[in-house]
Amino acid sequence: MASFLETLRVQRWDDHRYYHHNRINQSLHFVSAVSFLVAYAMAFKDPATAALIGWLLAMTSRQSGHLFFEPKGYDHVNNATHEHKEEIKVGYNLQRKIVLLAIWALSPLPLYFDPTLFGLLSPHQTTADLIRNVGWIWLWLAGAGLLFRTVQLFFVRDVQTGLVWATKILTDPFHDIKLYHKAPLALLQGEMVEEHEPHERGA
Repeated sequence: MASFLETLRVQRWDDHRYYHHNRINQSLHFVSAVSFLVAYAMAFKDPATAALIGWLLAMTSRQSGHLFFEPKGYDHVNNATHEHKEEIKVGYNLQRKIVLLAIWALSPLPLYFDPTLFGLLSPHQTTADLIRNVGWIWLWLAGAGLLFRTVQLFFVRDVQTGLVWATKILTDPFHDIKLYHKAPLALLQGEMVEEHEPHERGA
């Protein structure tokens, strides 16, 4: 258990120091984290609506922060190139995220050809029904994306790394609120980049 928790701490710290310098990105992660917690609560009552919240609010705000606001040049704080960070990224690096987001955007398309999605869904009668069916597809996609990368890490790294990463992803909303709840205020005060000491290690 001690090894598991230490690996989780390292994965969280590496994710923060390599990919969360910009205060806009941090603020968007705070918005994303709150949205994910709403989705978590909604999942017990209405999983399809929870998936819509998760993808449309939480994921779009989270990934837009990475794609548009985080610097892609040389990281002088950590003495690392963007290419190096992408290569060692445990979970979904930017290239993998773009592929995942493309799949997400195209995933409702099969409903045009088969409204039942091969018998998995009730055919929609109204626009609300269609949106709910899209929500179910996105819920399944979220589970598949998490499971795929977890199992992939079993083979390219080791079982513990995969299980730790899955744990990190599921608990990120709680951790991100703790890390980034002050980011919106810092941004309003004109601070665009969080101040870091070189190679500073997280507690």
